[in-house]
Amino acid sequence: MKSFNILSPEDKGMTKQNVNTKLKRWRCAYYFIFIPGALALLLSVAAVSKFLSFKSFLGTESLYSNLNPEVPNRNQNEVLMKTVEMVIHKIEEELDKLRETKQDPSSTPSVFQQGSFLSDILGLLESAATSHQHSEGSNRQTDNFTIHPLVRKKKQSDEPADYFLREEIRKYVRIKPNRLGKQNFMGTNASFTSIGHACFAMKEELEEYMDYDVGEICNDDWKLAQKLMVHGCDPLPRRRCFSRAPKLYNQPFPINESLWKLPDDRNVRWSQYRCKNFLCLASNTTRKGFFKCADCFNLTNHEMPRWISLEADSNQTADFLISDVLGIKPKEIRIGLDFSVGTGTFAARMREFNVTIVSATINFGAPFNEMIALRGLVPLYLTINQRLPFFDNTLDLIHTTRFLDGWIDLVLLEFILYDWDRVLRPGGLLWIDSFFCLKEDLYAYLQAFKMLRYKKHKWVVVPKVDKDDQEMFFSAVLEKPPRQFR
Repeated sequence: MKSFNILSPEDKGMTKQNVNTKLKRWRCAYYFIFIPGALALLLSVAAVSKFLSFKSFLGTESLYSNLNPEVPNRNQNEVLMKTVEMVIHKIEEELDKLRETKQDPSSTPSVFQQGSFLSDILGLLESAATSHQHSEGSNRQTDNFTIHPLVRKKKQSDEPADYFLREEIRKYVRIKPNRLGKQNFMGTNASFTSIGHACFAMKEELEEYMDYDVGEICNDDWKLAQKLMVHGCDPLPRRRCFSRAPKLYNQPFPINESLWKLPDDRNVRWSQYRCKNFLCLASNTTRKGFFKCADCFNLTNHEMPRWISLEADSNQTADFLISDVLGIKPKEIRIGLDFSVGTGTFAARMREFNVTIVSATINFGAPFNEMIALRGLVPLYLTINQRLPFFDNTLDLIHTTRFLDGWIDLVLLEFILYDWDRVLRPGGLLWIDSFFCLKEDLYAYLQAFKMLRYKKHKWVVVPKVDKDDQEMFFSAVLEKPPRQFR
């Protein structure tokens, strides 16, 4: 006979109570399983994104694109964003499935709790994705999370000091704050030193020039310094070393002798010149120094007659006499500038007429600056690249000869002429002395001088007779007009 277990009502109640207790326990266990599972999903997403980005970094094409920012390729940011978008899409699909489930809310509250939890995760992911996309454009260069530090493109500093390696240059160009922290008598709270823009293109030469021991004797490198100046690295930085002097410097000749007498050879450092004394420079056996001034050191035969008397072969040039030019403005010409390459003969002659002339020149293969100074005159070591160190409307006369010739660019010539106009006072004279150019370029250069709209006192154009009239000389004496400005 089969036996049946007949439960009493009390046993049935206890059984139902045990089942409900077990269900509640399973629901709690379900919650504890679901929450770690969701967290594990997020961690998996992050791990996958890191793995994909690292894998793409190891790839040859991706590595090339990281090392070469110009090559467009998918970076770590894009991989991470695509992974987040994929997770968002999966969560949205799961939410749609939960919404379609036809179940009794009272019997399955976990469905809605699960949906609420997924909705919260979805909101956080969408918020993070939106904020990342918003800041990606404005903060792309400073996003250190997506670019490896070894291949990150470093932002170039705007500080000139950070461009050079030599510490002396770095110290020189850095801003020097005033020690008291207040404005000085010049109206600034710091000192600002500068170098020419071309110095950055001549980094190696400039660092060689600034390579010295502070407080010691400077290197014998004036030729390197002049090379920097001529190529646009002007002005040069100051240096904290003592300039070299001749070994046996002798007292210069008195002023009544020095103007027309060759100086003492011991007063020049000759190491950088082809000639090693003034007699070699004055001789006419070999070409020395600047070819247009090959005879400039021959004071007796070549220099003394200039601007005082017209030579027999004067038809080859268009020189004017000093007396004729000064006669245009009697007793008005007192100070001026000679912008030429020479030994200061023009300034020496003008001194005899009680006119003070500063001679601007550089050492083209010969000691032109030393020669001018030893003659008792004022040399100005200056290239055509630099703005004249004179204030506006201060000079009575500017003279130039056989230097700014037909080799010069017309735009550069205009910049120079406007700078001359700046320093000339109203009524001052511009003396163009034997400007040389090809016949085919003559009109363009004459127009450059006419552009100043100066009053013409003298204007002469003559051919260079030994070149079959294909080369020309132009000379003029022009007066700066008074200009009325509002």
